[in-house]
Amino acid sequence: MDLFNAGVDAVNNVLWSYVLIVVLVGCGLYFTFSTRFVQLRMLPEMLRLLTEGIGKKTEGHAISSFQAFCVSTASRVGVGNIAGVAIAIVTGGPGAVFWMWVIAFLGCATGFVESTLAQIYKLPRGGGKFHGGPAYYINNALHQSGVAKLFAMLISVTFGLVYVSVQANTIALSAQTIGIDPAVTAAFLCLFTALVICGGLHRIAKVTEFLVPVMAGLYLLVALIIVILHISQVPAMFALIFHDAFSPQAAVGGGLGTAVLTGVKRGLFSNEAGEGSVPNAAATADVSHPVKQGLVQSFGVYVDTWIVCSATAFIVLLTGQYTVGGDLTGIALAQASLASVFGSLAPVAVAFMILLFAFSSIVGNYYYGEINIAFFEGNTHRYLLVFRVGVVLMVLFGSLAALQLVWNLADLFMGLLCLTNLYAITRLAPYARRALIDYQSKRARGEDPQFSAKDIDVSDGVYAWKE
Repeated sequence: MDLFNAGVDAVNNVLWSYVLIVVLVGCGLYFTFSTRFVQLRMLPEMLRLLTEGIGKKTEGHAISSFQAFCVSTASRVGVGNIAGVAIAIVTGGPGAVFWMWVIAFLGCATGFVESTLAQIYKLPRGGGKFHGGPAYYINNALHQSGVAKLFAMLISVTFGLVYVSVQANTIALSAQTIGIDPAVTAAFLCLFTALVICGGLHRIAKVTEFLVPVMAGLYLLVALIIVILHISQVPAMFALIFHDAFSPQAAVGGGLGTAVLTGVKRGLFSNEAGEGSVPNAAATADVSHPVKQGLVQSFGVYVDTWIVCSATAFIVLLTGQYTVGGDLTGIALAQASLASVFGSLAPVAVAFMILLFAFSSIVGNYYYGEINIAFFEGNTHRYLLVFRVGVVLMVLFGSLAALQLVWNLADLFMGLLCLTNLYAITRLAPYARRALIDYQSKRARGEDPQFSAKDIDVSDGVYAWKE
């Protein structure tokens, strides 16, 4: 297993150091300028659309815009926001936080493009239900079935299996610090994961619609209390983040390069912009215009990184329990940081929050696999059954596996997903830009924008928006 882990790590070093950093930043800049900074200009509209969708009733098994946002946020907001940020600070120094913010800003534009495209090319399934995502727009718009199948396979393995093991691993480690044996945690997680994922998307949407606001609200409240208690240290903390972003501490092996790459990797793992995961949830929403869901999902990147990830960074940096290059890292560092403020009850509270964060991510990640299993032809019911068994087994594996292996596997598959999806959305981005212009012109006329494929002169591969 050590040899396998070393091989995965070697591939990651090449993939992230020489390929992905250039592709991610390059595409983010292209989408930002081509949409004329949609992540800034349309921020008020993002907030309006999000609040408009809260509590909106849907018919049958249709998924509302807010429910789709919650499914994607359930996947985004997980252990990457706590354990991942702590790992980034220990590995890349406080400056890694700055680079997480940068990749999130660019990722908002990327997220807008991919989610808008998912809506344009989604497939109606009857009863107000839809399927969609990168596999669908690669196949239906680019007509590259081989690439589409590759993506469907990659995302099913990455989210439904590899990422699930990361979430389970963090839950088990967190529970172990309060005396719960990993085997007990594994049994509990396997049981409840099986119960939820066998209920279908409608149940997943209902579960995440409840869990996401609760878990995020609790965690942000804790972070706010710590910031208030250390308010005099806040200016120095920001100064340290910005200083180390360009002049990392000597303890950071590899210097600036490590700070940047660590921030980018952990930021991307958390907010998922460009991976092609969020479009799978975005496509399920029943909205009147594709741009509505594109904007809502774009705002999700801000929520994930600029708010939730920053909360963890502030907790770790203000409490001062970290050592750059030290052995205390991940969820153990987050628990130690909170314990320094709240005392012996903190590890128990963190274990509970981790359970909410990570379990909701397991549920959200599973859905991305399920929607892409449906893409393959043949006996999809049998495929889905095998996949569900695989998910439960990976929960078991993750609960008992070593920390470094599960994170290295996550980085590898995350990189492969990004390359496949970014290739597709770069080619299709002009249609997302046309849809944005159409939406803005209708809003300027005081309309509630309604969409038709002919409005942006596209018909090839479009099935849900034909009159």
